[in-house]
Amino acid sequence: MKPGARMAPEKIGSIIGAVFGLVFVFVNSDTFPTILTVGLRVVAVVALVAVLLAVWRVPPAPAPEGGGRGGFGRGYWVVVAVEVVAIFGGLAIINGPLDAPQAAVAWISTVVGLHFVALALVWKLRFFTGLGVALTALGVLALILAAAGAADSSVDAIGAVLPGYLLLGFALWGSSRALVGNTYR
Repeated sequence: MKPGARMAPEKIGSIIGAVFGLVFVFVNSDTFPTILTVGLRVVAVVALVAVLLAVWRVPPAPAPEGGGRGGFGRGYWVVVAVEVVAIFGGLAIINGPLDAPQAAVAWISTVVGLHFVALALVWKLRFFTGLGVALTALGVLALILAAAGAADSSVDAIGAVLPGYLLLGFALWGSSRALVGNTYR
């Protein structure tokens, strides 16, 4: 990218999604056997590198007319603020009165999924609706598993590792679509 060139919001979003996907996998895959943990982490790193390469290869987008802030305006920040409050408020309840720390990752996935559904509405991008619904469904399923006393590895697999790979996959898909000139709508 040329010095002073503006990075398109889609590129930034792909990078953010991929990094969070990687974090989900790395932080929550240690309840599996070591060989599986290593394999999951290696695949996640390869996916992140693929996203970064795809983003790097896409030519810079022209600056929006009127010098706007792209897709990261007021609606985005409201969604993120609500997400942060929901995550930390829910974690305080999960780790406090409920004393159910195994449900924490499931709660985070649920809220992150709802965040993508809200972003789909704010940005009018159907692209995020499927991701948001899938993440929310996996989060809710993992919450049910945690409440039922399932093994931590089951909760982690459904509530974090699969969501991490969904984030990585959507980031790769989105960044690859930008390479061939398709839109995110």
